[in-house]
Amino acid sequence: MFSPPPPLRVVSRRSVKPPPRPRELIPVTSWDAPGLFMNYIQKGLLFAQPPLPTTELVDHLQAALAGALASYYPVAGRFVTEQHRDDQGDVVGCSFAIDCGGQGVDILHAVADGVAVADVIPPDTDVPRIVQALFPLNGAVNYDGHELPVFVAQVTELVDGVFLGFACNHALCDGTAFWNFLNAWAEIARTRLVPTSRPPLFERWLPDGGAAAPAVLPYADPSVLIKRPTPVSPLRERMLHFSANSLAALKERARQELLAAGDTAGAGALTRFQALTSLVWRCFTRARRLAPDQETVCYAAADNRGRLRPPLPAEYFGNSISAIRTEAVLASELLARGHGWAAAAVGRAVAAHTDASIRARAVAWAANPALYAAGSFPTNCVVMGSSPRFDMYGCDFGWGKALAARSGMANKMDGKVSLYPGRDGGFDVEVSMLPEYMAALEQDEEFWAAVSPDAVPPGMKE
Repeated sequence: MFSPPPPLRVVSRRSVKPPPRPRELIPVTSWDAPGLFMNYIQKGLLFAQPPLPTTELVDHLQAALAGALASYYPVAGRFVTEQHRDDQGDVVGCSFAIDCGGQGVDILHAVADGVAVADVIPPDTDVPRIVQALFPLNGAVNYDGHELPVFVAQVTELVDGVFLGFACNHALCDGTAFWNFLNAWAEIARTRLVPTSRPPLFERWLPDGGAAAPAVLPYADPSVLIKRPTPVSPLRERMLHFSANSLAALKERARQELLAAGDTAGAGALTRFQALTSLVWRCFTRARRLAPDQETVCYAAADNRGRLRPPLPAEYFGNSISAIRTEAVLASELLARGHGWAAAAVGRAVAAHTDASIRARAVAWAANPALYAAGSFPTNCVVMGSSPRFDMYGCDFGWGKALAARSGMANKMDGKVSLYPGRDGGFDVEVSMLPEYMAALEQDEEFWAAVSPDAVPPGMKE
């Protein structure tokens, strides 16, 4: 049996609001609405002991958060629903918007008695269950943003450090926008000045370039469709490190295999992401012991901003991601074709995600709206999420860079992989699998040969 995470003592809960401003409604569009039934984003940063008592630290973070909300005012809003009626007055659908009325965000101060930094990031073992307790809003889905804050921060006091856990409504924004907001908050906390970064852009994108309008769903009351997570066999989670050298070796091995097969185009377009994803996809398939004739596919989250023509500004604050997928392949063929072929298959999926395909997908969804939950992906697949491009370690609130980044229990499933930047230029890779599959993966020589030993973060004793 897996024991639940130890309880924490919540010392205080504060509501933080932006300065008063004219009320505004921001429409929830076809990029935002599909995830209404998914969980909030849960990401957090582990820090060494700050140079001031935690109570004063929370005061400081609260003041800086209020400053950040002056620019990022939708983060302090709530979702509202508008019903659409036909000429006879019957409800034929609904749409959503972010009501930027300054309702506020929450910041919690909690204490984890007897829990040290080393207990949160023990080397060469599973992610401890205590990590789940370091995040607020466990179990909340994005639709709950009608009543719950769309952003909550939890400052947890450890014996020798502090953990900042964040929960952010994923129908409000994606990972790029989420980390932009956190870095703006951190900059204010660090400098006590107005941030020098460019302000966020809230105007919503539509495929036809017209005036922003909310996505209309064919439901009178979509809340009845919410499928909240049900208890399942607990997943095992591990945080693994792949150094820059290890990633380079994976990429070169894939390149040589493609050159030997005559695929010079695939070899020339290889990236570290493709090479790592190939390793994960094939080794997961082997660990699951899929039947030779079972199909498997690999999904990845792709940022649309730079792929659109013209591109969306990097400051676009909302959701601008799509789940791209490789071609389906039989398990036996995936393993037989090798590392290079799988890396090139990922590359083909990335290359096909163009301006035209992004626009076509947005139009197709609007014609046939669908809402997804965390378990919407098929079995036997691999899902690559998050990104090593997110500036997690630049998020310095004033007492140094984080020792580590971690996530909560939200949106986890067997075969889910989340990528983080490593402190040394490599990648940190969070792996979630059913226990029997994780045990088999731990015996996979090809996979483990690429995993690099954990480096001791600065500020921690060896």
